[in-house]
Amino acid sequence: MAISQKYGRTYHYPFSPGTSSDDRIQHNYWEHLQRIPRLIHTEKLDGENNCLSGLGVFARSHAAPTTSAWTESLRRYWQLIKHDLGDLEIFGENLYAIHSICYRKLEHHFYVFGIRQQNRWLSWEETQFYASLLDLPTVPVIKTETTPQNQQLFEAGMLALVNGPGTFDPVDVHDKRSTTMEGLVSRNADSYTTDAFARNVFKYVRKGHVKTNEHWTRDWQRAPLKNEGGKHVDL
Repeated sequence: MAISQKYGRTYHYPFSPGTSSDDRIQHNYWEHLQRIPRLIHTEKLDGENNCLSGLGVFARSHAAPTTSAWTESLRRYWQLIKHDLGDLEIFGENLYAIHSICYRKLEHHFYVFGIRQQNRWLSWEETQFYASLLDLPTVPVIKTETTPQNQQLFEAGMLALVNGPGTFDPVDVHDKRSTTMEGLVSRNADSYTTDAFARNVFKYVRKGHVKTNEHWTRDWQRAPLKNEGGKHVDL
């Protein structure tokens, strides 16, 4: 039994090509977007979903705190801030271990993409505020827009965005060539309840971005940072 609630599964846009057999698709996404006054599109980074809460550091499963080697520095950081978290749960992308993409201009190892407080996901402004208090960066915002009015133009615009190079100069680990960003995550800029997650968060993932298998943890490598030796080397 989980000791805390894990991060909900993010539904794909119907036009997202990077789906697998167990992924879920939000076919009614356009209907939901019409109820969102302001939409934030952030870059989907290729790492591990980690959560920092008063109970510990968790990976995708919240059955027990994680003990993986690539979260060791994050767990050390948690020891410094655990008494300041209260009922906040900080969710972020842990890029300490290289997965399918290596970032050549990575500035930090942990990027916050959401903060949950009890049964509510905080607004993007609140998320940025608390992340700043904890001296943590948030995931790159690619675009902010008000309620889209034309579905065809919206989808074309999303396709144009995901063909961008990405914020941190991503490289495919398989062929060592520069690649586009992994995808985008769209979220309601305002706060919403946890049971409304699937109606407020959507993602687009490009096809074929996964280059790792279940054995990647045997010989994983630490992701280098753009400016090694800075204060965020291990965060």
